[in-house]
Amino acid sequence: MKAWLTIALRNIIKNIRRSLFTILAISLGFAAVNLFGGFTAYMYEANREGSIYTSLIGHLVVVRKGFFEKDRKETKQLLMTPQEIETIRNYCTDIREIILVEPQMRLNGLITDGKVSTIFIAQGIVPSVQEIFARETRMKIMEPYEGNAISADNIHGIGVSKGLAKFLKLDLGSEAVIMGTTADGQMNAVDVVVYNLFNAPSAAINDRFIKMPFELAKQFFDTDGAHTISILLKNTKDTEKVRNMLRHQFVQQGLDLEIKTWNELSEWYTKVKDMFDIIFLFLFVIVFIIVIMSVINTMSMAVLERTREIGTLRALGLKRSGVMVLFAAEGCLLGMGGILGGCVISLMGWWSIYFLEPTWTPPGITARIPLRLQFSPEYMAYSLVFLILLCVIASLIPARKAAYQNVVDALGHV
Repeated sequence: MKAWLTIALRNIIKNIRRSLFTILAISLGFAAVNLFGGFTAYMYEANREGSIYTSLIGHLVVVRKGFFEKDRKETKQLLMTPQEIETIRNYCTDIREIILVEPQMRLNGLITDGKVSTIFIAQGIVPSVQEIFARETRMKIMEPYEGNAISADNIHGIGVSKGLAKFLKLDLGSEAVIMGTTADGQMNAVDVVVYNLFNAPSAAINDRFIKMPFELAKQFFDTDGAHTISILLKNTKDTEKVRNMLRHQFVQQGLDLEIKTWNELSEWYTKVKDMFDIIFLFLFVIVFIIVIMSVINTMSMAVLERTREIGTLRALGLKRSGVMVLFAAEGCLLGMGGILGGCVISLMGWWSIYFLEPTWTPPGITARIPLRLQFSPEYMAYSLVFLILLCVIASLIPARKAAYQNVVDALGHV
């Protein structure tokens, strides 16, 4: 095998200019696939982290069965009781994969500064939960809020999305009134103070989103229950495992509850992932078609120029399979050279993004976030294997033609 590789390397060096252009094409293709693969992996992770941590929903959400399908007019029937909340907490204490179990409220109504009113949607959370979610996330994809964190010590302090604050001309320390119906359908109004301003996780709700302490949400809705229970795990990969464990407990106890995973609740993540999967496949196919055509062109020219050489080798007893092995070795070396060059270009791309630290505003997001390229061994391994195989296969197409030439005609080729 060493002899074959030596001869193949000499043939590549003999036509160095053509070989370098082929290696460059392979390098650029390899780098393009891996850099885009790194961007795709970044988008997957950023959307996953945003769905789990930035939105504060966690990996699993426990709700009354039918909560996401039933008419919200049945508000009281959709609440979980304090006893059910405590039961769920007890189940979760024995599951080591779980970090946090906290109830939440989902509310809506009107907010006014005394002059202008508009609708709002609110998330009632235990204030300490924000710190835990911020600590556990690996990607800081949202800018920090302005002002002070909402606190359990003053339940009337709320966070207001910047779009809503701009519409109502609210600033830090501004007072407002929120109005809405209670669980029994009665009207209720509560005085609140703007503690912080933040960008909502989605641009679609940035002009009407509020975060409030869980105790204020219960007071506003006049209930001791909760709409949802968010469960945060140590590892995202344990999501299905923990859901099945809790589901088994609920069935045994006859609880009328269901568990939704973060990706089931995040339609945005699913659609973005499907879109980038298609784009990556499209790019993958285009790049490797270019690589195949480059290698075929190089090998075809080599066959044409070395027809007499091939005829001489065949006359000396080299079998057809030997000719094909020789060209396959050349294709393999071209592929390896392209991969090496592609690795260098990919590293340059990764380092450039790392040091320049560019930012951008993705669709559906209200704030600029860091642009990153993840190092993805998975994409690189797939690209490496496919490139080598394609280069070998592409080189065998003209090699087969060379191997099956008539020896006499080949020796007389001019």
